[in-house]
This record gives sequence, C-alpha cells and structure tokens, in this order.
Amino acid sequence: MFNDITSDDVYRIETARLWLRWPRAADAPQIARYAGEKAVAEMTSRIRHPYPAGDAERYVLETRANNALGKSLGLIITPKQRPNDVLGAIGLAETPDPKAIEIGYWIGVPFWRKGYASEAVSAAIDTGFELSDATRIEARVRTVNAASRQVFENNGFSYSSDETLFMPAREASYPVHWLALEKVAWSVRKAGASALIRPSPEWSKVAMPA
Repeated sequence: MFNDITSDDVYRIETARLWLRWPRAADAPQIARYAGEKAVAEMTSRIRHPYPAGDAERYVLETRANNALGKSLGLIITPKQRPNDVLGAIGLAETPDPKAIEIGYWIGVPFWRKGYASEAVSAAIDTGFELSDATRIEARVRTVNAASRQVFENNGFSYSSDETLFMPAREASYPVHWLALEKVAWSVRKAGASALIRPSPEWSKVAMPA
C-alpha cells in the first residue's frame, strides 16, 4: 500500500516544529504515560484505560512490523528540538477500500491546544497521498470530540456520514462522525497554498523604500 521508502525505520517526516518518526522501544514509557490518560484513551477505539502493562511495548512492536510490511504507517510525534520526547502518535492504515486509507492520531494532554495535532495531520495527509496508492483519506471521530473534528476540517476534510461503532477498548458502541478528504481536493488546496506564498512577478518589481 505504501511506498518502500516508508518501510525503513530511518524514515521520518519533518514539519515546522515536529519530527514524525518510527516508534522505538525507548518510547514505551512515555507512550504509556500519555496515551493511557483517560481524556486521551476515551476518545479512541483501541487504547485501554487504565492502560495495561505491556501495551506500549506491543504497540511499538506491532507498529514497526506493519510499517516494515508497508501495510500501514504508524509514527510517533516528537518536538524537533527534542526528538526523543513523545508528544503523541499518528497513523495511516488500510481500509476495505483499496483506494482509501484511514488516519488517526492522539496527542498527550500536556500538549493540547498548541497546534501540534493540525501540524502532524497535515504532514501525514501529504505523505498518505504522495507515498501510497490512496485517492481518499478517511477519519472518524466520536461525536463528542469537537476538537478533533475541527483538526480534520481545518485540513480540508468534509463530513461524510454518522455511524454507531463498537469500540473494543471501551467495550461499548458510540456514535462517530466520518469525514473524508479526496486527493483531488487535497491537490487543489496544495496548489492554492503554494500560490499564496509565491511572490507575484508584479510584486517582485516594486522598489522598496530605503
């Protein structure tokens, strides 16, 4: 599904403030600390709370294996200046539709409201469309998680549908919003952003005051 370049553990994505890189065994204690917080876990379908011993280590091993096989791409979100610190995690995974992938993420509570989620999601979207066969990226958020829905909408996702899904880690079913971003729409957004930051020929000819 994913380009061979992502199947090597030296692969990473750089943004203005972040590195998105493969998880390592040394990350496990911080993953358990932040992912296991109730406010984080309860918005996901797979992270259990209380966070069981050994889950972080299993996550690292399984994610690395799936990355190596090209089945999915799971990355740890770290600050660029401190690449050994864990802020959260983000992933792109296969779906039943061979032309679609699903994106999901979590951010540790101490790092909320700093724009890290939007920054990481934007970078993961670019990677998903540039380094896979996907023509659509899907996301699902619990209907009570307005902040996460806003993150996706800020990155061009549009509402698709509502559904009630069973969440194994919660041992219950919850209503979710499905959102989607088509590759065509992403390309238009990227072209528009490039045009905004590219100096026009007319502007470049204007003499600046001394």
